[in-house]
Amino acid sequence: MLTCVSYISMRPFGTMSDRHRRQRRFLQAVASLEFTKGVFVLAMGISALALVHKDLWLYAESLLALLHINTDRHFAQVFLDFADSITDARLWAAARIAFAYAALRFTEAYGLWRCRTWAEWVAFVSGTLLLPLEIRELFRGITLLRSFLFIGNVAIVLYMLYVILVNRRERRAAALASKGAPNAEPGPL
Repeated sequence: MLTCVSYISMRPFGTMSDRHRRQRRFLQAVASLEFTKGVFVLAMGISALALVHKDLWLYAESLLALLHINTDRHFAQVFLDFADSITDARLWAAARIAFAYAALRFTEAYGLWRCRTWAEWVAFVSGTLLLPLEIRELFRGITLLRSFLFIGNVAIVLYMLYVILVNRRERRAAALASKGAPNAEPGPL
């Protein structure tokens, strides 16, 4: 598939193949996932900004009390010490990183929803870059959530690679067909 838009323009109006419809639906599902991730990270960035100039130790202590966790426990003390060590500069840095990451996710979601080739590459590269981190987390301990996230990310990366390769083949076939070369139909992958 060239892209959803360019492929449609090559065929008579309203005649998109089932494979291209499925591919577009899957790309839109990945776009929805990326949009959701962007919203979540954006909320984290806003939360970080909301905590600037606040007493984080007090908030952490209130959270522990709300969860009925004794503050004399070692984990609770570590959590309180961590909250006390967070500075406003760290909160601002966390918010900037969160906003940049959210912008990347929103851009990727837009591009995938609109079936843009550049977005397929962004999804492939960003997913591939996360694989080593997910493998490291699996080495720290295999859980159902970590396994699910790893398998899902591998599936998305492999599908993006498939889409990129199919697009490349169809672009070449279209270029050959426009030059009048015989047998320019794309074959199965």
